[in-house]
Amino acid sequence: MNNRVSPEVELAWEDFHRLVNMTSDELRIWLLTDASGEEAFPADGQGPGVSELGARVVDVLRKRKVDLTESDGEVMQEVVDYVEDRLDHRPPDVERDEEWRHALMSVGHDPLRPQPSRA
Repeated sequence: MNNRVSPEVELAWEDFHRLVNMTSDELRIWLLTDASGEEAFPADGQGPGVSELGARVVDVLRKRKVDLTESDGEVMQEVVDYVEDRLDHRPPDVERDEEWRHALMSVGHDPLRPQPSRA
């Protein structure tokens, strides 16, 4: 049995964990809290508005690297691209722009969370 992941998934894993700074539990709780807001039950009757991508991020965060699939690699790369794009287009006052912050948090990146210090 080969427990190695592809080089693409390995790279996506590194970038993903560099940017996703919420734990799977923190993200799951955030998604449920966010989905319970005013937009939770849209007029089209589709039910709670939990981000599908966010739910997939929770699943990936709960996995060990050796258990990742190519599909997980695609999810991680999608999140990396999304977060990097949003960070490149920061609003002037990030601490007051809840919509921007909440969009990032829906995929596991809290832009207001202090970066860990590197020794």
